[in-house]
Amino acid sequence: MTGAGTERAGDPERSTLDKAAHENFPVAPFFLPKAWRDDLMAVYGFARLVDDIGDGDLAPGGADARLLGVSPQDADDRLLLLDAFEADLHRVFDSTPRHPLLRRLQPTVRRARLTPEPFLGLIAANRQDQLVTRYETYEDLVAYCELSANPVGRLVLSVTGTSTPERVRRSDAVCTALQIVEHLQDVAEDLGRDRIYLPAQDMKRFHVQEADLATSTAGASLRALVAYESERALNLLNEGTPLVGSVHGRLKLLLAGFVAGGRAAIHAIAAAGYDVLPGPPKPGKLRLLREAGVTLRGEG
Repeated sequence: MTGAGTERAGDPERSTLDKAAHENFPVAPFFLPKAWRDDLMAVYGFARLVDDIGDGDLAPGGADARLLGVSPQDADDRLLLLDAFEADLHRVFDSTPRHPLLRRLQPTVRRARLTPEPFLGLIAANRQDQLVTRYETYEDLVAYCELSANPVGRLVLSVTGTSTPERVRRSDAVCTALQIVEHLQDVAEDLGRDRIYLPAQDMKRFHVQEADLATSTAGASLRALVAYESERALNLLNEGTPLVGSVHGRLKLLLAGFVAGGRAAIHAIAAAGYDVLPGPPKPGKLRLLREAGVTLRGEG
């Protein structure tokens, strides 16, 4: 029987890119110039695929492993897949990559004169996910976000030709905030992967045990901890928000969408009483639009 799911399973490129619709922030909205949309989707495809490798969420059927030259018997070895993916990334810069998402990335790399470093950072973050499942301090978590999130914002600035040291600094704050918010939304899902992104020092301070994360609903201590981490993320968003006012035109709308996505997600977490265990609290479209308007007016 052939259905939509089967078609997506046979098309790993489409299966990966379709996930853009489920992110907290706009990936490549319609109002951007087509060249930017193409480049941003190419960057997103890389970032999404490397995360899917690291999380074991590749499309069924083993097509991605085959494309990367990994044998079927090794297709579940995430570190081996990441090594093969990194080797294919290098082909983006000096030959022809095997994976269609990396072939899609090649024109963007050439057009925007991108370097391997931000892409290698994202791969390193996913390697770290295979080896590190707990973070002792908030500073340790921020250092992880430097690899797992900040390269994406830096790539957006590079693709749009707007990168400056100050904008990179503001972008890093926004991206780290978005990553922390995503971790807060996904506490239960991450625990299912034996990963905890709540700093151990903070869990101890709020008297939260790992067992408290495995229940169907959050107790008062865990809710207080999530509220505390949400406030930290909001402070980072506030630190990064001047990035929006530093650019103009349609790029300003895009960056406002990033910030608004983070603010709306934090609002959704608060509206759920900081109980993130039943499932990820997600904001509605009206809230997203409201936050985008506030950000564009410089009131956030």
